[in-house]
Amino acid sequence: MALNRCTPPRPPLQSAVRIQSLSTWSRHLIPWADFVGGAKILPGISVALRECSRPRIGASLWRVACVARSEEVSELEGLDGDGVAVGDGLQEAEEQQRTTSPGDSMLLGIREPVYEVVEVKPSGMVSTRKINRRQLLKLSGLRPRDIRSVDPSLWLTNSVPSLLVRENAILLNMGSLRAIAMPDSVLIFNYNRRGGKALINTLLPRLQSMNGGPSMPFELEVVEAALISRIQRYEQRLMELEPQVLSLLEVLPTRLTADVLEELRISKQKLVELGSRAGALKQMLLDLLEDPHEIRRMCIMGRNCTIRKDNDCVECSVPLDKQTADEEEEEIEMLLENYLQRCESCHGQSERLLNSAREMEDSIAVNLSSRRLEVSRVELLLQVGAFCVAVGALVAGIFGMNLKSYLEESALAFWATTSGIIVGAVMAFFLMYFYLKARKIL
Repeated sequence: MALNRCTPPRPPLQSAVRIQSLSTWSRHLIPWADFVGGAKILPGISVALRECSRPRIGASLWRVACVARSEEVSELEGLDGDGVAVGDGLQEAEEQQRTTSPGDSMLLGIREPVYEVVEVKPSGMVSTRKINRRQLLKLSGLRPRDIRSVDPSLWLTNSVPSLLVRENAILLNMGSLRAIAMPDSVLIFNYNRRGGKALINTLLPRLQSMNGGPSMPFELEVVEAALISRIQRYEQRLMELEPQVLSLLEVLPTRLTADVLEELRISKQKLVELGSRAGALKQMLLDLLEDPHEIRRMCIMGRNCTIRKDNDCVECSVPLDKQTADEEEEEIEMLLENYLQRCESCHGQSERLLNSAREMEDSIAVNLSSRRLEVSRVELLLQVGAFCVAVGALVAGIFGMNLKSYLEESALAFWATTSGIIVGAVMAFFLMYFYLKARKIL
């Protein structure tokens, strides 16, 4: 194509028009040639077009440079006059693209997340390590969507407690406690937060106290330690809040102050938070107990066993493994039932305290409403009295004008007028009072 455009120049005017049109055409074609050349299909076309699009050189030099560049392009790419070898270049580019390593995420500008975790072995050895997502998936045998439930960066969206059972790992998400339990280790995220510290402090003594080896598989020990640490934290917070709330309920009827009301509001807020968290954990345990398939998957982890899809029964290549799995299933159900009862007790007690606090708030609201009603009645009576007195003052003001009524010369008229104003004001007050009583305003 470049050879067809490299024609000798014509007379001066026509040659200038020809060169200008070629320059315009090549200006539109150069970006396409750069794109193709960037794919390593035709790396010399863009250079040839740039050389051919310069209208400032002479006619002979322009033709010689263009022909030389075109011959160079043909030699490099193996093109004939019609550009038949473009397909071969496309095939080479596709082969190069297929041979490119897909794991070079840095070439695409993607930064793979790196997690800082604490790894605990069944022997009790604790170590801190940094692991990226790819290594974590390879180590645990999980899928990328499974990591979402324990990813610390998604704690706002994944705040609901969950316990996910996979083929080689159990994923634990209990608020600030996030971990991946495997048969040979456990990876604890957010180990500096309260939930991670509580899990480590609960798990290590259990591992050290078992001299003859754990009575249950290691991953189940981790699950039990996580449940113990979480429920103990709820029970401890409940023990701290219960005497405080009960003392406030005793003090409030006799001492209704702003400080006491503020303490009641804060205690009520803490009870709401505790009840919601305990209720979420209770619902997770209920869902787990109602799904025996998940419990069986926990029992066969690390064994040569499978679960039949038709009747959901466990089949093992070794009869001893099946017997052990059945025993562990019963033990896991009893364990979950035990922690479910503790969680229900904590949730129920927090709800009872919360209901007592709400009832006290309702009684306080009723008491304050009755007080406001009394104040409103007194204000209404004072307004009625002020109205009646204002009517008497109106009469006195009329007589106090500098107009002659011939009553100011009589001493009896003063006493008669004064008595009439007082009696009229009192009668008007009682009339307004009985009217408001009849209308049930007072």
